[in-house]
Amino acid sequence: MKRLFYLYICMCISVSVLADEVSFRVSAPSSVEAGGKFRVQFTVNTQNVSGFSAPDFRGFEVIYGPATSSQSSFQMINGRTSQSSSIIYTYVLLAESPGSFTIGSASVNVDGKVVKSKPVQVRVLSGGAGGASNGGGAYGGGNNSNNGGGRQSSAPAASSSSNISARDLFMTATASRTNVHEQEAILLTYKIYTLVDLTQLDGKLPTLDGFQIQEIPLPRTKEFSIEQYNGRNYRSVIWSQYLLFPQKSGKLTIPAITYEGVVVTRNRNLDPIEAFFNGQSGYTEVKRKIATPALTINVSPLPNKPEGFSGAVGKFSLSSSISTKEVDANEAVTLKISVKGSGNMKLIGTPDVPFPKDFETYDAKVNDNFQLTRSGLAGTKDFEYLFVPRHAGTYEIPSANFIYFDTESRSYKTLKTEAYTLKVNKGKGGAGQNVSNYSGQQQDVQQLNQDIRFIKKGDVELHQPGDTFFGTWKYWMAYGLPLVLFVLMLVLGRKQMKANANVALSRGKKANKVALRRMKAAKKLLDSHDTGKFYDEVLRALWGYVGDKFNMSQESLNKENIEQSLTSRQVPEEQIQQFMKVLNDCEFARYAPGDVNETMENVYNSAISAISKMEDNL
Repeated sequence: MKRLFYLYICMCISVSVLADEVSFRVSAPSSVEAGGKFRVQFTVNTQNVSGFSAPDFRGFEVIYGPATSSQSSFQMINGRTSQSSSIIYTYVLLAESPGSFTIGSASVNVDGKVVKSKPVQVRVLSGGAGGASNGGGAYGGGNNSNNGGGRQSSAPAASSSSNISARDLFMTATASRTNVHEQEAILLTYKIYTLVDLTQLDGKLPTLDGFQIQEIPLPRTKEFSIEQYNGRNYRSVIWSQYLLFPQKSGKLTIPAITYEGVVVTRNRNLDPIEAFFNGQSGYTEVKRKIATPALTINVSPLPNKPEGFSGAVGKFSLSSSISTKEVDANEAVTLKISVKGSGNMKLIGTPDVPFPKDFETYDAKVNDNFQLTRSGLAGTKDFEYLFVPRHAGTYEIPSANFIYFDTESRSYKTLKTEAYTLKVNKGKGGAGQNVSNYSGQQQDVQQLNQDIRFIKKGDVELHQPGDTFFGTWKYWMAYGLPLVLFVLMLVLGRKQMKANANVALSRGKKANKVALRRMKAAKKLLDSHDTGKFYDEVLRALWGYVGDKFNMSQESLNKENIEQSLTSRQVPEEQIQQFMKVLNDCEFARYAPGDVNETMENVYNSAISAISKMEDNL
């Protein structure tokens, strides 16, 4: 009885969960051509339905429907089973006149509960001369795909066709903005318009000098829709999109790209009946070159950069938090600063936090949590600062400044974190040091629990009368050795102070060590086959090595400046070309097809070799 009762409870819970997850979806094209037919489908993800009520199809003529069909699927993966079922109601409608029309909500009864679909809007375009046929369609290729969807033909491919004009098949290139500042995101879109049966399309974006490029992932299956362009109705689809970050000012050109497409055309010189009985195809594949227009982007330099500029360009907000506001001496505390927004997130520098002098601090840990969007890199970038207060007392952690260039107001804006008061208690066991309230300067330290010591025990060394220490070699060594050590420490200290004061020299000395540390991190990403993060880490190592070696700021880091700096330092031309080739290969390899593991290995070895040779030469 207990088992039956538990089974009944589980069934009730399952039924209630299924009822909560019921969805009623509608699918229809966003635009159709006047006089054309199209299909509308209503899908409910359960078969326990009744009382379907059709919506109001005002503005359309119902030619067929409703036709009811059902689907069921059963899966077993690793011992776990899953089952799904659905019912589909299909209508075929005729678009009568141009305009924008709304198909209302359909309703259906599921387990005594009425579920409604969302209204959908359909735009009816006026019929244009030589317009596209209704219904859209799908193309199963990618940006560099060689296997497209659609009909396939065994007939030999033609080299050209005079029947396909530039108005029947073309591509457009558009930029979201053509007048920008440095590091401001630009959305580059390539869109194809066709009146013919396009089955394949090959082409790629060339290397753009002066831009940092991020490709926006799009579905490999291209869904065409009807769009009116210059008075004609075309089947159109966005082919590829890229996010560009200009790295230098001036007029930058995005060159024209030539794509090669394959179009299937009907062979009018061949009788279809004769072709069927002779085993021939009534269609011919025709190759067609499609050129996109070139674009010019006017990039303005950023205004006079204020001191402490973070390098961020976009729209951002700032927040901070501290792990605790009361701690014992010699215990670690974490301060977290989060930068949230959209823009050139990868190039944001670490905010400078003015910690008290008594704190032992460590390099900030950076966590990237952003993704690629059509407005730039959006998300958060977190900086975690670990520090250890060594003395007891009350300390003030001042607020940190974050200065960025706002692309909306075209001006610099300063954000500040919250200031924190940290109370540090004396450590356990009385070994901690007690300091009165912190006022920005070192204060007297009072040692506690160390005023009473044991009497010395053990053997006592006795001296004979007449034994004197004065005038012996040990006596003079006791005076001379500290003097020599003092002079030596003074000379070395002054030398070290000069070296530390020279920031450029200090960065240059550490450049190779920092680059090798980043390449070690890239090696781990290579072993784990993390392609995206691997190439980002290698690029960060290459760009960072040159920036540290030549004391270059982030905003001045571009290929042209790097090549000029290497040439001015009399680096051999062969090594310069090798270093620039590694940069280009790394940027290109992220999107190049082929053996990913072999490409990553080659990029890694080339980067190690380029940095090592550059370090030996410099």
